[in-house]
Amino acid sequence: MHIETLKIFCDVVETASFSKAGSLNSMTQSAVSQQILSLEKKLGRTLLERGRRQCCVTPEGAVLLEASKEILEIYNGLDERFNELADVVAGELSIAAVFSIGLHDLPPYLKKFQRQYPTVDVQVNYKRSAQVYAQVLSGEAAVGLVAYPAQRKGIHIEPFMDDEMVLICPPSHAFASLEKIAPAALKKERFIAFDPDLPTRQIVDRHFRESGINLGHAMEFDNIETVKRTVEIEQGVSIVPMASVKTEVKAGVLTAIPLDPPLRRPIGILLKRNRPRTPALREFLALLQGKAE
Repeated sequence: MHIETLKIFCDVVETASFSKAGSLNSMTQSAVSQQILSLEKKLGRTLLERGRRQCCVTPEGAVLLEASKEILEIYNGLDERFNELADVVAGELSIAAVFSIGLHDLPPYLKKFQRQYPTVDVQVNYKRSAQVYAQVLSGEAAVGLVAYPAQRKGIHIEPFMDDEMVLICPPSHAFASLEKIAPAALKKERFIAFDPDLPTRQIVDRHFRESGINLGHAMEFDNIETVKRTVEIEQGVSIVPMASVKTEVKAGVLTAIPLDPPLRRPIGILLKRNRPRTPALREFLALLQGKAE
């Protein structure tokens, strides 16, 4: 049984297609079919139920799928382990981050890290919060960055930083001259919000409920850039991390006003429990936490 065969099997299950699995592995559909048949013969089990248009995994196939993923994860991590033995800061470093953190908080750290370790191939994936947890847990990402980190099975959390949350409005808005703003002032405002399933939205809503205020959500978006642009064109006001609007405030296209009482957004570093820390990952974490030499 070869590693390549296990990967082909996983691809067939995940795509529910022999032809798509063939494309992923530069093989013909017939060659993929022969690989699966050979695997079934070797194990003495039917792994896939073949249909006219697609296939689905059998209970025995589901067991093999889980085991195959574990084997492939170990195999794909061998280079990292070899580098760890040699204590060489090299190889790949995959990072998953929510949009606001990946675009605004992370870049200075990435630039410094890549200057220090140019042999590390850093890959950043910008995802929604739930996807970041999933990528770290599956091993697809070595490290994740999310706001308001929550305990999840198999995930270890370390602190990164806190963002100050601020109200943003156009410079022409009546709020623009204020030094700080209380929740009651937003009662009649058109509020540009994040989608309801995003942690930052949930915390902002709770912050106002605790003050007895229900915000009128005029629009909802799933990313911070759209929220900012919507406020810029005078469609409403919003609450975002200060780090995400420094450029716009400096350019004079947005005004940022501190909240009273203040609201802060903690950012956490997500790591998969018991995953070996390669030299590249160790140095990156040290940089994020101010421990780098």
